[in-house]
Amino acid sequence: MPNHATKFPQKCFKNYKISYTTETASPFLKQKGVLNIYLSLFYRGQSVAVPAKTIGGVFKCVATPEKTEFKTQVSGNANMGKLQAGYLFPEIARRRNAHLEKYPDAKIIPLGIGDTTEPIPEYKTSAMATRALAMSTLEGYSGYGPEQGEKPLRTAIARTFYDNLGIEEDDIFVSDGAKCDISRLQVLFGEDKTIAVQDPSYPAYVDSSVIMGQTGQYQKSVEKFANIEYMRCTPDNGFFPDLSSTNRTDIIFFCSPNNPTGSAATREQLTQLVKFAKDNGSIIVYDSAYAMYMSDDNPRSIFEIPGAKDVAIETSSFSKYAGFTGVRLGWTVVPKQLHYSDGFQVAKDFNRIVCTCFNGASTIAQAGGLACLEPEGLKAMHGVINFYKENTNIIMETFNSLGFNVYGGTNAPYVWVHFPGQSSWDVFAEILEKTHVVTTPGSGFGPGGEGFIRIGAFGHRENYTYIER
Repeated sequence: MPNHATKFPQKCFKNYKISYTTETASPFLKQKGVLNIYLSLFYRGQSVAVPAKTIGGVFKCVATPEKTEFKTQVSGNANMGKLQAGYLFPEIARRRNAHLEKYPDAKIIPLGIGDTTEPIPEYKTSAMATRALAMSTLEGYSGYGPEQGEKPLRTAIARTFYDNLGIEEDDIFVSDGAKCDISRLQVLFGEDKTIAVQDPSYPAYVDSSVIMGQTGQYQKSVEKFANIEYMRCTPDNGFFPDLSSTNRTDIIFFCSPNNPTGSAATREQLTQLVKFAKDNGSIIVYDSAYAMYMSDDNPRSIFEIPGAKDVAIETSSFSKYAGFTGVRLGWTVVPKQLHYSDGFQVAKDFNRIVCTCFNGASTIAQAGGLACLEPEGLKAMHGVINFYKENTNIIMETFNSLGFNVYGGTNAPYVWVHFPGQSSWDVFAEILEKTHVVTTPGSGFGPGGEGFIRIGAFGHRENYTYIER
C-alpha cells in the first residue's frame, strides 16, 4: 500500500475485512502523486468496492458501522446490497451540507431537489384547519376513513382530471403521494415481474424494483441493473424511446411531462405506447405528477388515448400543483377494464394492497385536497404553477444566452441542460463551488442522463434573478 495510505484509520471499518487495489488518478492528481484507492469491503458475505479518497495524504472516514453487541439470526434483504450508493437526493443534501461546512457564510441557492417553496394559499389551509379543529368536537371527530379515500374527494378528482374519459370515482385510490403508490404498485406486481423505464427517469422506479428483487446485479460497465429495460430518451429521438428496439417487459414506467428531462409526449407518441403495451400484453404505470404544467396541446392523462384503460394505471399527486410536498396527498387510478392474464381485475388486488398496507390518507390532508379542486382552489393552483413556470423561463433564457443546449421547461418545472463531454457530478460540483447553486446531476437519473444537469423551478424568485446576474 502507498506510504500515504498507512495513515488510513482502520478503526473506521473495524467490522469489515479490508483489501485494496490502486488505480492511477487523473493526470492532475497523478502529478501530485495521488492514487485512487479502491477498498474491497467484505460485509454481509459480499464484496463491495468502495472508492476512498485521500485528503492531504490522510484517508477520511465517511461512516463508522455500529459496534455489534448482539446479533439476531435474521438476515437482511439481500436486494438492499444491490443499490448503488445512496438515494440521489439524500446524496445531494449530503454534498450541500459539506459545502456549507467549507463555506459557512455562503447563501445556498437550492435548485436541485424538486421541493416546492411558495406558501399554500389560505383558502386551502383554512379548509385543513377547519377539519383539524372539528376533530376536537364530538360532532366533528372522525377516526379511520375509507382506505380508498373519502368519496367527495374521489368524485372531485374524477370530475376535474378525467371528465369524459370514462374514469369513475371508484377507479380512484387516494393516497399519501405518488411516490408511496409507486412502491405499493411494486408490491402489487411482485418480484417476478420485469420492468422498463425511460432513461433517464425518476430514480424511485428503478430503486423500488431493485428492493423488490425484480432486477439482477448492477453492471458497472454500462451503469445499469440487469433485467431492467432502459428505454433511452435523448434529444435525437425527441426524448421518446424507440419502441421498435425495446424488448417486451411486464411493466412499463412512463412519466410525462417527464422528470428529469421536462419533455412531454405527444398524442401520437402515447398512442404508439398504448399500442406497444397492447401488442406485448404489458401494463403501463403512467406518472402524470406534472400534467398541470403542460403548455402544449399534449395529453394530460394517458386515458385520453383510446384503449389505455385496458393497459394502464395512472398515478398523480397534489405535491407540485398545490405545494403539498409536506401535506402528502396523491392518487392512483386503476381502471376496472385492466385485467391480469387470468382475467382477474387488477383493481381488486390493488384494493387489497391498500387495505392491508395503508389506512388511508389523512382526513385533514383530504380536506385540503377537496379545497384545491373547488373553483377558488383551482384558481390558486394555476397561480402558483404559473409562478414556477416564470422561474423556468428565467432558467431557460439564462442558459440559452450562455450558448448551452437547453431542453424541457415548456411543459414541466424542470430544465435539462447539456454539458457535452463532461461528468454530471463534476458539473454539479463546479456550479456549487463557484456559485453556491445546488443543481441535480443528470447521471443520478440513469446512464442516459450523463452529461446533463437538471435545474428545478421550485424556488423563491430572488434565487432566479440571482442566476440571471
